[in-house]
Amino acid sequence: MRRAAALGITTTLASGILTSAGYAATPNKGGMFRLGMEGGSPSDSLDPRTYADSVMIHASLTVCNNLVEFDSAGNPTGELFESWEVKPGAKEWIFNVRKDITFSNGKTLDADDCIYSIGIHRGETKSPAKGILEQISEIKALNKNQVAITLADGNADFPVILGDYHLIVVPKDFNDWDHLVGTGAYELDGDPEYGVRLGFKKRDGDYWKPGRGNFDAVEIRNIQDQAARTAALQSNEIDAANRLDARTVKKLMEDKNLQIVRTKGTGNRYCFVARVTDDPYTNKDLRTALKYAIDREKIIEQVYSGFAVPGNDHNLDALNPFYNTSMPQMKYDPDKAAFHFKKAGISAPLDLQTSDGAWNSAVDCAQLYQESAKKAGVPLNVKKVSGDGYWDNVWLKVPFCAVYWGRRMSADQSLTQVFGEKSDWNDTNWKVPEFQDLIKKARAETDQAKRKEMYFKAQEMIADDGGFVCFAITDYLDGYSSKVAGIKPHGRYDLDDNRAAEKGWFA
Repeated sequence: MRRAAALGITTTLASGILTSAGYAATPNKGGMFRLGMEGGSPSDSLDPRTYADSVMIHASLTVCNNLVEFDSAGNPTGELFESWEVKPGAKEWIFNVRKDITFSNGKTLDADDCIYSIGIHRGETKSPAKGILEQISEIKALNKNQVAITLADGNADFPVILGDYHLIVVPKDFNDWDHLVGTGAYELDGDPEYGVRLGFKKRDGDYWKPGRGNFDAVEIRNIQDQAARTAALQSNEIDAANRLDARTVKKLMEDKNLQIVRTKGTGNRYCFVARVTDDPYTNKDLRTALKYAIDREKIIEQVYSGFAVPGNDHNLDALNPFYNTSMPQMKYDPDKAAFHFKKAGISAPLDLQTSDGAWNSAVDCAQLYQESAKKAGVPLNVKKVSGDGYWDNVWLKVPFCAVYWGRRMSADQSLTQVFGEKSDWNDTNWKVPEFQDLIKKARAETDQAKRKEMYFKAQEMIADDGGFVCFAITDYLDGYSSKVAGIKPHGRYDLDDNRAAEKGWFA
């Protein structure tokens, strides 16, 4: 298991932000918890092989559990895999399945359910988790409460991989995704209305996690528009909202009926990504020009009101223990952008496709990018496209577009899922054999100093050669009614790691 000190993650609440620390430690039971969320689409599905955004993640964790959970600092802890042990070399792992847990259909959890739930993301599948699970060479049940997993190469962070949000646990052979069955605190109430709402009701009996699963019912409303979501929170139409507007959040902090939870420095990585195998982005000088041509500080100031830090053209953040602290921060330099653009020999405007369906302020960011690039003589043509189906029709399909990435809890998972040669989510299509070999070696290296050196180099390679223009890493900003208790900042995702429905209660 990874030690907390080694992970090096901290979470903080900004000064002046309200918390629920004064509430009674014993949760109250009852009530309907209404969540208004960005991060859903009519093309959603409760099939875990399709999860790409927050609504489906939160919905799945209302009904199901993962194999591994993360504590508030971001350390892997036991969930349906209660505990584990590893042999020297970190290739052979044994996971102990939690006993006496039942699914909502009455079946008792066993090792075969866990193996099946991992297996649907392996083999012939488009699951985003396929790439991070390629390292498994063998998986088998030792008995009904133990699973043995052998890796092709050692990976000291393997329990972190098993905490990936796609790896919810369902009964063996289950595939009726619109009627999801799990071991969570709630079960579906009615048919899902994807892109609109999902309803849940508390399961009969006590939830196996003491102090959690306190509401009688939960409703997740898909409210993509940020202003509408905020207005619904202010008017008490909903009890919680994610992704508040950084430009208005300070005003919301003054409202005594609300509480704002800020998780600093671990939020979404906002990017514009170019596919390096699509012309003209096959040209490295053009990719370099695009990185110099964006005014990161201006976007952070004007769009995010300072609730963000500049990105450095890879996807690790400063709270990751392997974050490259020796790399200079990429800054806006119109002269260098102009030099590399001229060297690239490109004359036609570059089409950057963006949409509020990517994230709420993506169009604003793109327009500021267009403005700063123009001063460098780099012609960007911002094409605003429909938000409906953005992740199906634009992302991974067009040469240059807006993308955001959530936090992954290890350097290996972060780099493998976004830049791995076998990852279906490698949105820049940057596949460099030297890089792949480097992260494979880093994964198995147990000497932390050597491992750090490898990950430092990996970040430098991406930033220097890739098509990943990561310009900002934002703070997570969630809003709650003042009557909601039990919620804390989390070291991975917003809404208490997308478990607000499981963890919260009404004071």
